[in-house]
Amino acid sequence: MAMLARSRNAAAEPRVRTAPRGDAPRVFDILTSAFARDPAVRWMYPDQQQYFRFFPAFAEAFGGAAFARGTALLSEGNSGAALWLPPGSAPDDAALTALLEESVAAPEKDIFALLEEMGRYHPAEPHWYLPLIGVEPRRQGQGHGSAMMAYGLRPCDRADLPAYLEATNPINIPLYERHGFEILGEIRIGRCPPVYPMLRAARKFLP
Repeated sequence: MAMLARSRNAAAEPRVRTAPRGDAPRVFDILTSAFARDPAVRWMYPDQQQYFRFFPAFAEAFGGAAFARGTALLSEGNSGAALWLPPGSAPDDAALTALLEESVAAPEKDIFALLEEMGRYHPAEPHWYLPLIGVEPRRQGQGHGSAMMAYGLRPCDRADLPAYLEATNPINIPLYERHGFEILGEIRIGRCPPVYPMLRAARKFLP
C-alpha cells in the first residue's frame, strides 16, 4: 500500500508517497522534465532529441533499483520524483555502461572518468544514496523537493546511517544543505560542469 506523509513542521508541505514499479513511466517522465536544464546532464546529452531518447533509460539504470526496495517516491500531484537507494542496493553498472557506450557522443573517457571519480566519494560504510531527485519545472519552489528529502531521510535517521548524493546543479545545493548535507569536494572532468559530492553524517532519529 502506498504510504502518505506530511512533515511534522509544515502542515502545508506537499504529501509524499512511495511509487510502485507500475509508476515507473511517470517517475521517469518527471525526472526527464526536471533534468532538462541540468548542466552536467546536458553536457552528457547536449542534443535535445538525444536527451529525451536516452535519459529515461539512464535514470532506470542509475536509480531504478529503488522500485524493488520500495524507496522510489512521488510528491503530491505527481509534481516531483526521487529514487533513494538504501544499503544493499546500487546503480546497475552493467546497464549503465552499455547505455553510455551507445548513447553518449562526448568522449567516452570523460563520462566514465566522471563516474569513476564520483564513486571515489561514496562512503565506505553502509549508507543511503540519492542518485536522482527532481521536480517538474512549473512546480519548483513549492516545497516538493524538500518534502521528498525529508521523507527519504527518516529511515536513514532511524537506522543512524549517513546519506550521500551528487549535486549536478549548484542551484540545488542550498536545499541539500538545509537538510544536513555538506560538500565533500568538487569534481571536474574535461568540459563537464562541476559536480559536488555531498554527505549527510549519520544522526540519531528523534521521534
